[in-house]
Amino acid sequence: MDERKRDSMIAYLRHRMEEFGITPDMLASALASDESEKTNARYRAVTGETWSGEGEMPQWLRQAISAGQSIEHFALSPKTAEKAQGKRAVDWEKDPFAGSPLARSSER
Repeated sequence: MDERKRDSMIAYLRHRMEEFGITPDMLASALASDESEKTNARYRAVTGETWSGEGEMPQWLRQAISAGQSIEHFALSPKTAEKAQGKRAVDWEKDPFAGSPLARSSER
């Protein structure tokens, strides 16, 4: 993204935050709570969606269970959960090897 587009996006976001009464502290708090929800994941789908086991069961897990899959299949062990936290998302648009055997053979 070029500098002009970036500055324009920041100005737009600041304007919308002001319009809705959102302060930077409120935004930081919301982002921090999102991060804490991710760290408490007990179940994870292959797509990366997670569920802590609290509250309503997410649609992806309900569908898998109704299709015959066991909930234990999606359970994370403590080591797996720690490993997933440190994992970075892959930006496939910028990956020159996306879809090639080289992309599939490396450990992510």
